[in-house]
Amino acid sequence: MSTSLHRPGWSLAQTTLLHAWTHAYGVALLPLYLPMARDLGLPGLDRATLLVTLMMGAYFGPSYAMGVLADRVGRKPLLVWGLVANALGFVLLSRAGSFGSAAVAVVLAGLGGSTFHPAATALVARLFPVASGRAFGWFGVGASLGFFVGPLYSGWRAEAVGWRQAVLEMGIGGLVTAAGFAWRFAEPPKAVAHPGASGPGATRGATRAAMPLGLLALLATLFALRDFGGAGNGTLSSLYLQKVHGDSVAASGRVLSLVFLASAVSNPLFGHWSERSRMRWAAVLLPIAALVLAALPWVPRAAFPGTLMAFGFFFMATYPIVDAALMDAVPDAVRGRVFGLFITVGGLVGNAAHWTMGLWVEGLGGGMGRAAAYRPLFALLASGVAAAMLALPLLHRLRPDHGKPGR
Repeated sequence: MSTSLHRPGWSLAQTTLLHAWTHAYGVALLPLYLPMARDLGLPGLDRATLLVTLMMGAYFGPSYAMGVLADRVGRKPLLVWGLVANALGFVLLSRAGSFGSAAVAVVLAGLGGSTFHPAATALVARLFPVASGRAFGWFGVGASLGFFVGPLYSGWRAEAVGWRQAVLEMGIGGLVTAAGFAWRFAEPPKAVAHPGASGPGATRGATRAAMPLGLLALLATLFALRDFGGAGNGTLSSLYLQKVHGDSVAASGRVLSLVFLASAVSNPLFGHWSERSRMRWAAVLLPIAALVLAALPWVPRAAFPGTLMAFGFFFMATYPIVDAALMDAVPDAVRGRVFGLFITVGGLVGNAAHWTMGLWVEGLGGGMGRAAAYRPLFALLASGVAAAMLALPLLHRLRPDHGKPGR
C-alpha cells in the first residue's frame, strides 16, 4: 500500500467523511416524522419520534463495548463494518411496513453507528498527538457536513419522491462509501506502550489510573445535559416549524440543516483557538448557545433560520474542544473505551430528548399550533446546555498539564 495513505492529513480526511455519514443518518429522519407517521399508520407523533430515540439508544448503548473492541482489534474494521450496518439499517427502513419492522431497522442502523465515535475519536488523537484541538476541529467539519446534508437531503427527496426512496438512497450511498474506505484507508501503527503495560489487565489498570470510572460517569452525565438540549432542539424545532408555522417537510429540513452549516466554520475555528485555553472557550460557548436556544420560540419566523444558525455556530463548537480535552487526559491504549463509556452515558441520556419532545408536543393537544406553548420546552433544553458548565472544572482537573497557565 502506498506510503501516502499513511499521511495523517489524508487519514483525517477519510475519517472525516465517515463522520459526515454517521451524523447524516442520525438526523435524516427529523423532518420525516409526519409522513412516516401517516404512512406507517402510527397512532401519534410520539411513536415516530420514538424511532429516532430507539436508533440513537442503539447508537450510544454499546459504545463502551465498541471502544474496548477498537482498542483490541484496531479502529479500521469497526469503522468499515459499522458504516455497512448503519447503511443497511436505512435500506431496511425504506421497506418497513409497520412500527415493529421500522424499529428493527433503526436499531440495526444505530448499532452500526455505535462503532464510529469510540474508534474514530481515538484514531484522530493517535494521528495528532500535538495540536489535537485543531485536528478535532477539522474532524468536526464532517459532523457539520453530515448534520447539514442529512435533513436537507431527506426533506428534499421525501417531498419529491417520498420518504422511503429518500431513506433508500441514503442507505445505498453509505454502502458505497464503506467500500471505498475499506479499499483506501490505512490504519496508522499503534503508539508505543509503556514498558510492562500489556494485556487486558494492564489496559483496565491504565483506564482506572488515567481517569476514575466514577468521575468519568459524572462527567458524561453532566455533558449529557448539553446533548439533551442539542438533540431535543432538532426534534422540537422540526415539530415547531411544521405545527406552528405550517412549514413543509422540505422547508423544515432546510431550516434544520442551518444549525450545522455554521458549525463547519466554528468547529475548526474554535478548535484552533482552544489549543491554549480549552476550558475558557467552552465556558464562553455554552452559555451563549443556551441563550440563543431559549430565544428560538420568541423570534418571528423570518428570523428563525438565522437564530438557529447562530445556535449551531456556538453549540457545535463545544464538541471538538471537550473531545480533545478528554483524549489528552488518557493514554492511546485506552482512549477507545474511555470515550466509549463517556458517549454511552451521555448519548443515552441526551437522546432520550427525541421521544421526550415528541411526547410533550403530542400532549399540547389544541395548543400544538401556538408558539407560546413551546417556550417552556425550549427553555428546558437551554437550561440543560447551560448546566453542562458544571462539568468544566472536573474536566480541567483531569488534564495532564493541569495547573499550567492558560489551560
